[in-house]
Amino acid sequence: MNYAQITGWGKYAPPLLMTNDDMAKIVETSDEWIFSRSGIRQRHYSHVSTGEMSWLAAERALAAAGTDAADIDLVLLGSTTPEEICPNTASFIKNKLGATKAAAFDLNSACTSWLYALNVATDMIKAGSVKKALVIGAERISLAMDWSKRESCFLFGDGAGAVVIEATEQKSGLLSAHMSCVPDSRECLHLPSWGMSPLHLTGGIHVSLNFEGQEIFKSAVKGMADSIAEVLDREGLTAADIDLFVPHQANVRIIQSLAKRLNFPMEKVVVCIDEYANTSAAAIPLALCDALSDGRVKPGMNILTASFGAGLTCGAGVIRWGDRVEPVGQSDAEIPPYEGTVFDLMKESFAYYGVDAEHLLTK
Repeated sequence: MNYAQITGWGKYAPPLLMTNDDMAKIVETSDEWIFSRSGIRQRHYSHVSTGEMSWLAAERALAAAGTDAADIDLVLLGSTTPEEICPNTASFIKNKLGATKAAAFDLNSACTSWLYALNVATDMIKAGSVKKALVIGAERISLAMDWSKRESCFLFGDGAGAVVIEATEQKSGLLSAHMSCVPDSRECLHLPSWGMSPLHLTGGIHVSLNFEGQEIFKSAVKGMADSIAEVLDREGLTAADIDLFVPHQANVRIIQSLAKRLNFPMEKVVVCIDEYANTSAAAIPLALCDALSDGRVKPGMNILTASFGAGLTCGAGVIRWGDRVEPVGQSDAEIPPYEGTVFDLMKESFAYYGVDAEHLLTK
């Protein structure tokens, strides 16, 4: 039987930071207010597109795997913020990498997009359709912030993470995954003007995130817990058999509540929401890359992951790590830096929502 071992990993976290103190200069809030409700201290904002971020994360993942782009059979991007709806952003990434023979497509299930994409690509390898795949999660969700809504504008950040998965006979990689979607829950988390229909009807897109925190919290914890129970049962495992838990980074209270429900100690949970905020589809691969660089991933580990997103989509998976936890190589590819501050970068967004931030801009 084929498995799909993770052999390479890479990330891109944009260098421009919007700290909670920076946020307090834009909306009526404070570091204490934000951190106490979410666990967030800062977020990274990108001056380049989702495709560019994805490309660099993918270059780094290929180097870590010691794999040439020309050997990749599939480039699969999980994202809610593609550069364009048509053509897909995965084709841009494929071309920039030089992955000449690779198929390419995007997958959008909101924050669960990377986990769903990993499941799809793993199943394709198990079926023999492809042998090597790049699975990327990337978001430039700073573009979707409504600066008139202090309850949600601080929640999200930008970034990208990628893994290379390869066919192997060794029992490793994503062993089991469960994907689900909570019924009748679409309206509690959505961008109602993010798509073709409003563009066609109004001639423009006005983005304003609708966010019902209590309903999301309840549905997210239950949905992820149910999916976790399903995948653990499939593999004949219990929470005690899990060495590391890499959950979606949406809110530290959700993470803590889920860990408590599973009777899972927090010292075995990867938490990096303080660094990145909620990066949607990029959250789990970013967290996984950090866990690897911090030495928290060991050969043969059982790693549990779980996610939820708008829809409300949910999912969980059990990953058996392979023998290697160090990258084969390093990529020297880089994205040119932005010449300005985060306030310069977001100037047009602030102005669109009527926020006067002129006094913060670089002269």
